[in-house]
Amino acid sequence: MSTPTATTELKRAPSRFTGRVTADGRSGWPVRAGRYRLVINRACPWAHRSAVVRRLMGLDEVISLGITDPVQEVIDGDNHWVFTEATGSPGDVDPVLGVHAVRDLYLATEPGYAGGVSVPVLVDTETGHLVSNDFNQLTIDLATQWGALARPGAPDLYPAAHRDEIDALAEDVYRDLNQAVYLAGFAPDQDRYDRTVAKLFARLDSLEDRLATRRFLVGDTITEADIRLFPTLVRFDAVYHGLFKCNRRKLIEYPALWAYARDLFQTPGFGDTTEFGHIRTHYYHVLKPVNPSGIVAIGPDPTGWLTEHHRDQLAGRPFGDGTPPGQPQANEIVRFPS
Repeated sequence: MSTPTATTELKRAPSRFTGRVTADGRSGWPVRAGRYRLVINRACPWAHRSAVVRRLMGLDEVISLGITDPVQEVIDGDNHWVFTEATGSPGDVDPVLGVHAVRDLYLATEPGYAGGVSVPVLVDTETGHLVSNDFNQLTIDLATQWGALARPGAPDLYPAAHRDEIDALAEDVYRDLNQAVYLAGFAPDQDRYDRTVAKLFARLDSLEDRLATRRFLVGDTITEADIRLFPTLVRFDAVYHGLFKCNRRKLIEYPALWAYARDLFQTPGFGDTTEFGHIRTHYYHVLKPVNPSGIVAIGPDPTGWLTEHHRDQLAGRPFGDGTPPGQPQANEIVRFPS
C-alpha cells in the first residue's frame, strides 16, 4: 500500500508474490505438514482473514504461525513489521525463520526488492522464501487445497455452488468497505472523503438489509464472504469510526450487522483470533499521518462483543454438517481486554 500525500489517494499495490500451495503440487508448492509458516500481524485485517481460516480448517498444527509486533519499527526510513519478544520471538528474532523483520523474507526471496512489505505472508521454511503475500488467494487456498490435512469436521468455506455469489459480494465489500475505510481515513481532500464515506455507508446499509433475515451472507453456513467482512466490522468502532472519520454511524447502531458480528465473534475461529489491544495499539500508535500524537484511545468497551446476539433464531448453522474447531494452541491464545 503506497503512502498517501496531501494531493494523492492511498493506493494498494498488487501482490508481488503469488505462489500457491496446491493439493496436486503442480504449482511447485505441495501441501505438506510443517513445511510452511504463516506470518501475520493481529492488528492487520488482511492478515486476520488468514488466521481465521487456519483456525476454522484446523491447520494449527500443520502450518505454524509467526506473529509480528503491533508497533512497527522504522528501518531505513520506512515502517516495518518486526518480530519481538513481546509476541513470542526470543531475542526479537522469529524462532523458525531466523529473521527480525518481515522485509528480510522479501529480500531473501528477491534480492534488491524495493516494493512494499505486507502481511500476511506464507513462507517456505525450507528455503526461507515467500510463497505468497496474496491475501485474497491465500485464504481460498487454505480453505480448498489443504483438505487432506484439515481437521475432521472442517467446514466448506468456499462451496462450489455459491462461489460466483461469494466472489461478487466479496468484491463489493472490498471496494466499498474493506478498502474504503482506508480511503476515507487517508483522503487528501473533502470531495474524495465525501464520496468515499457515502459509498461506505451505503454498503453498510445494504448489508444491514441483507442480514436482517439471514444468518450469514451467502447460503446457510459461514463462507469466505463472512470471513472477508468480519475483520473490518470488528475494527470498525474501535478504530475506523474515530481515527478514520467513518463516523456517520457506529457498528453498534446497525441492529442486524451488530448482532451478526457478535454471532461471528462468539464462534470459535473469529473472536479467539481477535486481539483488540494489538488493533488499537497499531492503528493509533503507528499511523502518525492521522494521529500525530500517537496517543492510543482507550475505548470502546469491548465487553459488548460477548452479549447475546439471538442470531441462532434464524435459519443456518455456522459449520453446516461440520463441527467447530477445538481450543487454540496455548501459545496462540489472545487476551481479551478487561
